[in-house]
Amino acid sequence: MLAIVLFTACLGAVWTPYDPLKSDLLNRFAEPSMAHLFGTDMFGRDVLSRLMRGAWVSVSIGLSTLVLPVALGTLFGAAAGYFRGWFDRLLIMVLDALMAFPGLLIALGLMAVMGANRYGVIIALSVAYLPAVTRVVRGSVLSISQNEFVEASAVMGNSRLYTLVVHILPNCLAPLIVLTTMMFGWILLAESALSFLGLGVPPPEPSWGNILSEAKAHLIRYPLLGLLPGICISLALLGVNLLGDALRDELDPKSGVAPSKETI
Repeated sequence: MLAIVLFTACLGAVWTPYDPLKSDLLNRFAEPSMAHLFGTDMFGRDVLSRLMRGAWVSVSIGLSTLVLPVALGTLFGAAAGYFRGWFDRLLIMVLDALMAFPGLLIALGLMAVMGANRYGVIIALSVAYLPAVTRVVRGSVLSISQNEFVEASAVMGNSRLYTLVVHILPNCLAPLIVLTTMMFGWILLAESALSFLGLGVPPPEPSWGNILSEAKAHLIRYPLLGLLPGICISLALLGVNLLGDALRDELDPKSGVAPSKETI
């Protein structure tokens, strides 16, 4: 399912059956047909083309958003978990303050300041999910740094930075990979929610969230307009969650439950 979503997103970036931004007011609310497989919307735009382009917008924002929290979270978490001291105490205070609020609420506050645009969504969601990565990496480093091979590295005369990069961080990859996969689903859902509320990618550029938002006024007469983007979001999230569960079982067979946003 995730492969289908990613393929559709890549295809939607370079080709769609029709221009997803072009209106045709004489062909509004057309029924599904061979010319328009999923029909047209309230402005006569091809629904399939907008879903394909919306897949690219949502997936590209999701992948771009992963880069910043994973990079910074790994850096901060590793430094705090291994070197400890005042930096660790300060970081924990900041993380506890951030995690006192739901991630989506933080993103909403930041988007209200920065305005609705693609880069604002990426920055807001990166800040919202940075604490999750930092805490997971810090916890893994704290656990791994107690092992004997870490002490052996110090006895051999290796610097603490060398020991951290070469011996500790590679052993943190399994939980980090699982978390990153699961977080991709959280980001897709959060981006769709922001776009639905009008704080994501501004129209007429399509994303699954704003397509669903535009359709809400016509759901009774034309339910397909809201059903299709909802199915796309559901399939993407289900595919990500199944992949995350499989990676968890493969990389960490002793784990009984998948990491959730609430338990991190």
